[in-house]
Amino acid sequence: MNTAELRAALEEAGLSQYQAEAYNTLLQLGAASATEIADACAVPTARIYDVLRDLESKGYIETYEQDSLHARARNPDEVLDDLRERATLLTDAAEEIEERWEEPAVDTHKVSIVKRFDTVFDRAAALISEAQNEVQLAVTPSQFEELRPALRRAYDNGAIIKLSLHTDEESRTIPNGASFDGIVTEVRHRTLPTPFVALVDRTDTCFAPHAHSLNQYGVLVNDYTLTYVFHWYFLTCLWEVWDTVYSSRSASLPLDYADIRHCVREIEPLLSDGGRVRVAVEGFDTETGKSISFVGDVTDVQYSGGTSSNGAPALSQLAGQVSLSVISGGRVYRVGGWGAVLEDVEATRITVREVTGVS
Repeated sequence: MNTAELRAALEEAGLSQYQAEAYNTLLQLGAASATEIADACAVPTARIYDVLRDLESKGYIETYEQDSLHARARNPDEVLDDLRERATLLTDAAEEIEERWEEPAVDTHKVSIVKRFDTVFDRAAALISEAQNEVQLAVTPSQFEELRPALRRAYDNGAIIKLSLHTDEESRTIPNGASFDGIVTEVRHRTLPTPFVALVDRTDTCFAPHAHSLNQYGVLVNDYTLTYVFHWYFLTCLWEVWDTVYSSRSASLPLDYADIRHCVREIEPLLSDGGRVRVAVEGFDTETGKSISFVGDVTDVQYSGGTSSNGAPALSQLAGQVSLSVISGGRVYRVGGWGAVLEDVEATRITVREVTGVS
């Protein structure tokens, strides 16, 4: 590094042009009077005294009186430490900028990673209390008891509540059926360790690994698309294959569905037998995003997994696009479920009001 480059580096480290010039000169002279320093560099004599005092206050030099003001460079250890810290900081900043450019962080308003399970649990309780449409919940019996007040409020709000209750080998005891009355819609029992999962109204997810996991953390999601991913995890791993131990659903009409796939599985056999199924649909217009509701007859069901030839279709047949055709007021609406794009309506609630023509 030549003299000009050193001066430039000192200026980058926070010295003024005159300070860098004077310090660089003093390094060459060793010790000198203020006048000699001014004569040897480009700092005006009228400014040299102020420049030297500033350098002294920054720890670069020390001044002393010897007939006139003299100065000498201090032991550079402190200066070198400062410069190296600045270099490390700049290097770290460069690496961080590169990392953020290549892998942008997810918006913290959408996804948060937290350390404490209590944070996840408290957030879930608050969200469940305000649920209006659907709650999907995987918890232990003790966690269920703690969430009972929040679940009761959600149930009273009209939300459909699906509870996956998990126990381990040490304790397989679950609450009796009466303890679920007025709290949940349906309960299934899973006999394996399970993460804590709460999905609320298609938008919010609260997740934490099960207690025996090596990694303890929590994830809070406020995002429609990411919550849909957790929905399929809940459906396939925590719900579909496990036995129902409680249901508040009766065999009599009306029957409410928050999940179009559940609805299709139950009404397709009726349609295949020539029945007339009348439904009320609540949801959103997929083109405008505005709320929409109507009552009409189901004329057809469509799903990409192939038509069932023996009773209700399996979940695997309904893993792709699923929709209903509903005629109302002379118009045929194509009704989809969560994430509907190609259909006219994304249904948040389908209520079967009437079934006729089935023996």
